[in-house]
Amino acid sequence: MAEKWVYLFSEGNRDMRNLLGGKGAGLAEMTNAGLPVPPGFTVTTEACLAYFASGNKFPEGMWEQVQKSMKAVEEQTGKKFGDPKNPLLVSVRSGARASMPGMMDTVLNVGLNEETLKGLAALSNNERFAYDSYRRLIALYGRIVKHIDGAPFDEVLNKYKAQTEGGRDTDLTVDMLKDIVQEYKAIYKQQLGVDFPEDVWDQLGQAIEAVFASWFGERAVIYRRINKLPDDWGTGVNVQTMVFGNMGDDSGTGVAFTRNPNTGENKLYGEYLQNAQGEDVVAGIRTPVKIAELQQANPAIYNQFLDLAEMLEKHYRDMQDLEFTVERGKLYMLQTRNGKRTARAAIKIAVDMVNEGLITREEAVDRIEPAQVDAMLHPSFDPEAKQAAAERGDLIAKGLNASPGAATGMAVLDAKRAEAAAKAGNAVILVRPETSPDDVGGMLSSKGVLTQHGGATSHAAVVARGSNLPCVAGCEELDVDPEARQISVNGLVINEGDVISIDGTTGEVFVGAIPTIDVDFAREQDLATLLSWADEIRRLGVYTNADYPRDARRARAFGAEGIGLCRTEHMFFEPERRPFVVSMIMSKTDEERQKYLDKLLPFQREDFEGIFEAMDGLPVIIRLLDPPMHEFLPSRESLIEEVTRLRCTGENPEELAEKEKMLAVVEDMAEVNPMMGLRGCRVGLLHPGLTEMQTRAIFQAGCRQTKKGIDVHVEIMIPLVSHFNELRIQRETLEQVAKQVMQEEGVEIDYMFGTMIETPRGALTAQELAKYAQFFSFGTNDLTQMTFGFSRDDAEGKFLLKYVEDKILPSNPFQSLDQTGVGQLVAWAVENGRKTRPDIELGICGEHGGDPDSIDFFHRVGLKYVSCSPYRVPVARLAAAHAAIRNK
Repeated sequence: MAEKWVYLFSEGNRDMRNLLGGKGAGLAEMTNAGLPVPPGFTVTTEACLAYFASGNKFPEGMWEQVQKSMKAVEEQTGKKFGDPKNPLLVSVRSGARASMPGMMDTVLNVGLNEETLKGLAALSNNERFAYDSYRRLIALYGRIVKHIDGAPFDEVLNKYKAQTEGGRDTDLTVDMLKDIVQEYKAIYKQQLGVDFPEDVWDQLGQAIEAVFASWFGERAVIYRRINKLPDDWGTGVNVQTMVFGNMGDDSGTGVAFTRNPNTGENKLYGEYLQNAQGEDVVAGIRTPVKIAELQQANPAIYNQFLDLAEMLEKHYRDMQDLEFTVERGKLYMLQTRNGKRTARAAIKIAVDMVNEGLITREEAVDRIEPAQVDAMLHPSFDPEAKQAAAERGDLIAKGLNASPGAATGMAVLDAKRAEAAAKAGNAVILVRPETSPDDVGGMLSSKGVLTQHGGATSHAAVVARGSNLPCVAGCEELDVDPEARQISVNGLVINEGDVISIDGTTGEVFVGAIPTIDVDFAREQDLATLLSWADEIRRLGVYTNADYPRDARRARAFGAEGIGLCRTEHMFFEPERRPFVVSMIMSKTDEERQKYLDKLLPFQREDFEGIFEAMDGLPVIIRLLDPPMHEFLPSRESLIEEVTRLRCTGENPEELAEKEKMLAVVEDMAEVNPMMGLRGCRVGLLHPGLTEMQTRAIFQAGCRQTKKGIDVHVEIMIPLVSHFNELRIQRETLEQVAKQVMQEEGVEIDYMFGTMIETPRGALTAQELAKYAQFFSFGTNDLTQMTFGFSRDDAEGKFLLKYVEDKILPSNPFQSLDQTGVGQLVAWAVENGRKTRPDIELGICGEHGGDPDSIDFFHRVGLKYVSCSPYRVPVARLAAAHAAIRNK
């Protein structure tokens, strides 16, 4: 039996969405519910895929089924396709399973030729309408099916409109339309060397092929990339009896949403255009009126439409996007589908529908995308202003969308100058070739960060996300020259102080200012309600990565249930303590080193006291010092420059001696691959006193805050462990310090010692490590880097994006966890760690802790919590609920 490629609307239903596409399933559902739907049929998505698989040929039996289905439509309408006296005209429209508005093609009025044109004019008793429909077909068919440039058609139309008093297409006379048809046909023949097809079946076949082909059209492909939709879905093709909104003032066409798609308000929202076809609304040929005005113009039609809209929304239990046509006072429904909406509208609609009894809380949570919650937490550019800027040519470059949000400010190419400019009250965008920990002050003072180099998990990106700063990273089109204080791009020079705008959500960079729209989380009651429902559903805890009390307080306001990663190295970069850190590193003896460690102790203790206070009653996981020591010193290159200058000028011999000494230390500490060198637990083992000082500061702070009534729960994380002996020695040493401090303070606090699993060997030997670790926290950034053998910043800057683009990798593994590789190391460590210590606490604190797909994996492997930057906490709360719903 031949495969079924074509379904009449009456044969389908909404459960066939994957086969018929969203539009086809909606038309089938409305037909079977008895709504006024013009008859038609759908060519399936499978036929589309078979068409491509067979070298752009219709699959066997499909065309015969199209012809048979057309006969059925002829019987339903009493008209005949190609009949000169009673012609049936059809529209040919796309319809994928997911809504892709405007991304694929449509051809209207298929079936018109010189003979059927006469029949249409006679039947309608409206010659003007017939010629208006014919000129539309020729232009649309030429553009869509034959890829003729549309400009010549537009020039002809505009030439004739200019001759009318009103200047609109509705003012064109019959004679004008007849002339336009002839000129359109001439353009068609001139461009293609053949006449416009008179064979209506040829028109139909080529229109169906054109819609199939539009699945791989540029805009459809880009839309799928952005929205992470697969290429192997294909599109359905809906062939539907034409109804005409361009038959006079008692006709028209419109698009409406059952609720406001921008705000979520429960009120019909849409537009209506009198005496027009659907393409006119979309193309903006004339300005439509608000649909509410239809109520005054034709109350009966408006009320009928309102009743149908309410019925459809209740039937689908979601906000609907509806297309309709009024033909000579009769309403026809052409489409219903779940409507696209803004993040704010999506959340309001979901919450309202729960309160209205339409959907359950779980359904409401499941409907909201993590990206929609994320969008609520970041300022965004005014869409119209951004579009206008792009049209002006102000869009100058595009990089990685490293941290969402939008920002405008003066470009400053140095962190210190950025701080100074911000203190002076200026909005600043810090622009750097790449950032380092030294730039944190400038970053935190800025409205956004733009880097020429670096990836989505580069320093700039990580700090920006943690601080809710928009960031565009790896914008390689730019040439950032801090010395000249200039940015060059494609011949344009931007000087320090010039205003630029960056969109961290899209990775776009603009010259000039673009207005932004801000969001106040505390006032987002619908979002708070939705996330409270998510909290009832999820199993995973949601912690935050926070290095300062202000971050901790912010994350707690966002719903964080603890700190999963407090990085102590950022505290060492504060200006008042930096000299002690440098002196400690340069110390020649243990005694000298200890002297400076003693000076750092009060600063560290104060840091932790603030963190414990902010997280009163919640767990705080503190990672001991992790980066290589040379990161706290000036770079070798800058020291060589300074030493050379001082030697040449002979000025300040004391400074020269100090710089030479520092250069010697830096050169002594230099490593070929610092990320895999002397860092993490290795520093604690080889630099006596450093991690002991940190542990002393942590426990002094914990004990003293406990005496003030603060409920302290601290977990000490020993980083970069590869061998159980590293962990054993460090834990034994540090636990002794902890017990000593608690004895000195006369207070016991709740504490644990554990490790960060961030090396493949650490993961593979989890069974041994669990003897000495009360908890594991997976550092998936480094674990990914070491498992793949990628240098993270080099890979993202040089080849990783190309890998993703060329589908060598499915996604950037630093943004979304590589579940089949790195994920298997995590799963192995979870399983084997529990064999040794069944009650071991398991969490993740890498960047993946805020990624929805990764969170789903962490739920499945049985972690206790995920930890992410403060502004990702609401996203993680929702994603953790999704994981619970989808893995029941």
